[in-house]
Amino acid sequence: MDGEPLRVGLLGGGTVGSQVARLILEHGDDLAARIGRPLELVGIVVRNLDRPRPGLPASLLTTDAEGLVTREGIDIAIELIGGIDPAQDLILKAMSHGASVVTANKALLAAKGDELFGAAQHAGVDLYYEAAVAGAIPIVRPLSESLVGDEIQVVMGIVNGTTNYILDKMTAEGMDYQTALVQAQDLGYAEADPTADVEGHDAAAKAALLASLAFHTRVRGDQVHREGITGVAPQDIRAARGLGCVVKLLAVAKLLDDGQISVRVHPAMVPNTHPLASVKGAYNAIFVEAAAAGRLMFLGPGAGGAPTASAVVGDLVTVARNRSRGVVGPVQPMYNDHEVAPMGLVTTRYFVRLRVQDEPGVLAGVAGVFARHHISVQDVQQTPAGGKAGDASAELYLLTHEAKEADLLECVADLQASPQVQAAVRFMRVEGM
Repeated sequence: MDGEPLRVGLLGGGTVGSQVARLILEHGDDLAARIGRPLELVGIVVRNLDRPRPGLPASLLTTDAEGLVTREGIDIAIELIGGIDPAQDLILKAMSHGASVVTANKALLAAKGDELFGAAQHAGVDLYYEAAVAGAIPIVRPLSESLVGDEIQVVMGIVNGTTNYILDKMTAEGMDYQTALVQAQDLGYAEADPTADVEGHDAAAKAALLASLAFHTRVRGDQVHREGITGVAPQDIRAARGLGCVVKLLAVAKLLDDGQISVRVHPAMVPNTHPLASVKGAYNAIFVEAAAAGRLMFLGPGAGGAPTASAVVGDLVTVARNRSRGVVGPVQPMYNDHEVAPMGLVTTRYFVRLRVQDEPGVLAGVAGVFARHHISVQDVQQTPAGGKAGDASAELYLLTHEAKEADLLECVADLQASPQVQAAVRFMRVEGM
């Protein structure tokens, strides 16, 4: 095999980083055959040198991240430490010293993508990030290369395995949110502090990356409307079942008729007939609608050391091939300037649940409120509220046709102010119906 080894520096020796290092070390001959040149792992940045890391040579371990990325002759830096700082500074320094970069850092890319991709282009190096969006699921290259000649209209997906596991347990086994969360933590699907997952921060960063790829417009994570799953109640799960739906935390990016784009993350009811409804446990899936290609579905493990490491090493091979040929991969074409639509302008269908006095005229009054706000109701169901003896109240479940979010919020506010409504009015968006 011709050529000097390509020198690789690895930032991060945690769950994913250690898997990446082992793949490089244990499958060196196979990787070299695919690349055309061997890879040489020259350093692994860790926080604690004393922590046991079976299979990783102690001679490669270091705590000097800056020293590694600025070391003479580094060809490729792999960033797996996460967060904004010091990851951003280390990536920029690696690029300024001529190294291409592979990263799985969705939070950084969603916040600082313009700067990082600009720096890569200026330095003439690659910046690849397949593992940042959906773990082992290949979606970055399909959107940026395979479908680049098509017009993508919708990208909608389950991009967080922790929340999908929790909602699946609530649906299949009737667990409440807290019980399902504890089980997810016990199994290692959820962190001790699950905020980034259950409040939708992780999914929002991924939604920003998906929207940027799909619509050729740089979208930041702070432009994504975000809601988590902490407020999803067993009643919502049961109501969804009655509608022939399941509840999922969705990342949704849509091209609107007026040229704006909607980018949002929130719980939604999804019909059982939709491909995303069947995604169970900690799996992820991304559903794409394109003008010519039609409907496409990408499914697979979305998290975990081995699946994420697979995507990282896939990028490593591609970047190494480019390096061997003296080229860089295609630059992301961000030639559009779509505005991100305010959430109030978004249109979708809604499920509305409210508790009312069970007496004549109440249903007509509720229907009148919806009509005043130009919201068409497709279906209404009424059930006893199940309160104490003598409690003359009922639960109303309403399914709307498509409506504007701002109109729906005004409608809910009017319903809440009615003396006939006895508890907080709840609603959930319905997607894919």
